[in-house]
Amino acid sequence: MVKITYLSSKGEEQTVDVAPGISVMEAAISNGVDEIDADCGGNCYCGTCRVYLAETWRERVPPPDDFETDMIDSTEDTGAGVRLSCQIRVTKEIDGMVVHTPPTQR
Repeated sequence: MVKITYLSSKGEEQTVDVAPGISVMEAAISNGVDEIDADCGGNCYCGTCRVYLAETWRERVPPPDDFETDMIDSTEDTGAGVRLSCQIRVTKEIDGMVVHTPPTQR
């Protein structure tokens, strides 16, 4: 199992154990993590599963493709490290990852 910590915009922390292979968004939804809406169900079509990744974690996941980048650009959060959690697959390399949810997703 891989541990992922979700840190809400209110400072609330929730650490979950996740099986490799699913997305960071699926792990959040199945564990009741607040501020991850995932209205499109993980199809990279709504932008409601945004998270911020620190630079050290950005280096451990593949970069966003053009479709994800376009979707992020259409949201309120376009700064460095913004990703769609539906596009990040859980692997052993991200064990211990901390993701922050944006206040615009409350």
